[in-house]
Amino acid sequence: MSNSISVPSVSVSYSQDGTSTKSNALGMRPMQERAYQKRGEQYLLIKSPPASGKSRALMFIALDKLENQGIKQTIIVVPEKSIGSSFHNEPLSQFGFWADWQVEPKWNLCDAPGTDGGKVEAVKKFIDSDAKVLVCTHATFRFAVDKFGIEVLDDRLIAVDEFHHVSANPDNKLGDHIRQLMTRDKTHIVAMTGSYFRGDAEAVLHPEDESKFDTVTYTYYEQLNGYQYLKQLDIGYYFYAGSYTDEIMAVLNPDDKTILHIPNVNSRESTKDKIREVEHIIDELGEWQGADPDTGFQLVKTAEGKTLRIADLVDDDASKRDKVAAALKDPSQKNNREHVDIIIALGMAKEGFDWIWCEHALTIGYRSSLTEIVQIIGRATRDAPGKTRARFTNLIAEPDATEIAVTEAVNDTLKAIAASLLMEQVLAPRFEFKPKHPNNQATPGFDYGEEGYNPDQCNVGVNPENGLIQMEIKGLAEPKSPEAQRICLEDLADWYTPFIQDKPTIERGLFDEELVPEELTQVQMGKIVKEKFPDLDEEDQEAVRQHAIAALNLVQQAKKEADDGTGDTAANTSFIDGIRKFALSVTELDMDLIDRINPFGEAYAILAKSMSEERLKQVAAVIAAKRVNLSVEEARELAKRALRFKNEKGRLPSLTAADPWEKRMAEGIAYLQRKVKEEDDA
Repeated sequence: MSNSISVPSVSVSYSQDGTSTKSNALGMRPMQERAYQKRGEQYLLIKSPPASGKSRALMFIALDKLENQGIKQTIIVVPEKSIGSSFHNEPLSQFGFWADWQVEPKWNLCDAPGTDGGKVEAVKKFIDSDAKVLVCTHATFRFAVDKFGIEVLDDRLIAVDEFHHVSANPDNKLGDHIRQLMTRDKTHIVAMTGSYFRGDAEAVLHPEDESKFDTVTYTYYEQLNGYQYLKQLDIGYYFYAGSYTDEIMAVLNPDDKTILHIPNVNSRESTKDKIREVEHIIDELGEWQGADPDTGFQLVKTAEGKTLRIADLVDDDASKRDKVAAALKDPSQKNNREHVDIIIALGMAKEGFDWIWCEHALTIGYRSSLTEIVQIIGRATRDAPGKTRARFTNLIAEPDATEIAVTEAVNDTLKAIAASLLMEQVLAPRFEFKPKHPNNQATPGFDYGEEGYNPDQCNVGVNPENGLIQMEIKGLAEPKSPEAQRICLEDLADWYTPFIQDKPTIERGLFDEELVPEELTQVQMGKIVKEKFPDLDEEDQEAVRQHAIAALNLVQQAKKEADDGTGDTAANTSFIDGIRKFALSVTELDMDLIDRINPFGEAYAILAKSMSEERLKQVAAVIAAKRVNLSVEEARELAKRALRFKNEKGRLPSLTAADPWEKRMAEGIAYLQRKVKEEDDA
């Protein structure tokens, strides 16, 4: 066993104020109430984390649309059959609502036997009937629309669960059908997701379609801060050498309720024999005692004498696997902590899987996408009595000098870091950035610390009700249009994902010792903003860019300031304390300063703690070997920034400047001048 260590790259603590689990007079929790207030919208996008109650929020909205808004029927589409159970009957009137949620058993097609293709006729029968609610999979819905056309869905509500499966790519059938429905404009659409981004960096919707949706945003911070029991969430990666089966017990604690995802058989972490892998894990945990005849769970006695109940969802025997899956979904056992101890899965127990007792989501090998990682993390973020801490660990093979696929290993490492960075942003409170002006005043509802609001400095205020952090920054561009204002306040976490996912960007941010940070913060982020929001004018694009980089870099700085030297952050105020500490530690908190921070600097610090020095050097060497020179596109972006520099300073950037960013902009101009001369001479 190697001396690898596990360092949490994200460690967030919460105040446990219980608000997110309390219900109002209609039986609605805070997120559901927020969504219900927008029930009259034709197109509604609900962005809310796992366990916040999206399924029930839809029930409230759908019942109102059926009763009061002239909607004939509701069709709910989910990515896989198991999630269909989330929409079974609910006695909502018992908790104060004016109606119950009821789905006739024959119209929940997720419970019906047979294939998606065979259920298409059932969709048409439902549409022609007087029934009110149908539940089916994304696939069944796609086949039905292909066969019967979108016209049959007029005057109906289409609710799409796990909306990140939609893509703006024309080859994405579900996305194409959504666009057709919106073009026809005769249906209502409710889209729901806990991660409004895709693992492949494709846009979920085109900007013009996205702008038609009214958005309900409920953050991870609000959800977790409002829990009654769960106080701390750790996310990290653990590097190992050799075979993961030899290292598994270094991160698998038999006393933690765990969902363990073994690697895909095609991944380099896999031994290529998934059955033997499960047997080895069970063998490492203790002595096998047989299988429980009622549930199919494997019974394993540990060295300490405890009998573990292990659910094996990897077994190829469908009858055995289905028995185990059914036992896990048994509603009578939902609140029984002792029902199962460890779940071992490969492709199952991810999206929509609800096991409130899960304390540790342990994943072997990098998964196919950031979205999948976020979904797996969501399995551990349920609130449950006695559960004070949850964690996600990604066990990743270190790059090996003797390995042919060393580049693949480096890619996995970068993806793990990207997932970590993304989760830091997702888990952090939302920011409200304000330009610093002499006439600024304190905003009601915000706490500015012991000293109160100080008009002579850049202030940091916190709204204790929603966790919103207000920061004043000198030189910050203000968004002018309502759309740009909405993006800056609500949607930053959704779309800077492409920045974090961009491999050349993260490679340079981590390993380019000559990097000028503005090349990433201004040029690369500026390019992404322009591609994402082509309809915004240049001023608004720049304002959105500045807000995004400020959020990204301030989360990194807060983590750095709050770190006690062990990688852990203790008090539930540590993040906000870190933000305040950083704001006070600089002479002047301005946008130029924020743009000069490398967004990946703290990620490198974590990587250096968790990977051996030899391996780290090897990763750096692989990346350095494929470094490319300046491109025409990058030079043009630098030239545009140089023009902005000239407008501010009254002169063009100089190639001999001491400031590396000024010098880089000048190099961009010189590069374009050379290109023009070469073309003229040709």
